[in-house]
Amino acid sequence: MTLPRLRVAHVVPRTVAEGPGTRYAVWVQGCTVRCPGCFNPHLWTARGGTLRDPDALVAEAADADVDGITLLGGEPLDQPAAAAALVSRAQGAGLSTVVFTGRTFEELRCGDDPAVGALLAATDLLVDGPYDAARPDHGRPWVGSTNQQFHFLTDRFGPQDLVAPDRVEVRVGADGSVELNGWADEELLDVLSDGLGRRWLARSRLG
Repeated sequence: MTLPRLRVAHVVPRTVAEGPGTRYAVWVQGCTVRCPGCFNPHLWTARGGTLRDPDALVAEAADADVDGITLLGGEPLDQPAAAAALVSRAQGAGLSTVVFTGRTFEELRCGDDPAVGALLAATDLLVDGPYDAARPDHGRPWVGSTNQQFHFLTDRFGPQDLVAPDRVEVRVGADGSVELNGWADEELLDVLSDGLGRRWLARSRLG
């Protein structure tokens, strides 16, 4: 069976800033949630990105020797069949799966899309809810506002995994380009961005 391909904006093969442990992070292209204050509005459009085969992404993650795959964006649930294929293949390969979405768990589980059900069935940790700039969260890792929730859908993760500090990772390319991923407050992002041009990935899970 041919798997649906995922429209991918960017991949970080190894990161400790996008969920528990060391992770292979995949940012999808396209988002219809479009939270005000999103730091990745360039990922809203469904145009652009690259269509990637889920099996190839899982193979890359396995080669990167990571604990699991994190799927964020953009909005992964705008591509439910391809996102489900990725997380189910990852889980089948022994990798943990973390999915960030701007939709709510209640909304997702009450829907009738079988692809969404398949994605939830293969997700170990779901982080849900739209980013709300008026409700900043400085106490928990990986989320930006207090309305966002962690849903442990398997016993692979639990509250004990939410003790990691927020991190920002900076990567400098051979061409001098600079990329960020992870989470930081406005002040730190302003300091890091001063005078630098880069493709922003920080806070991408909130879009």
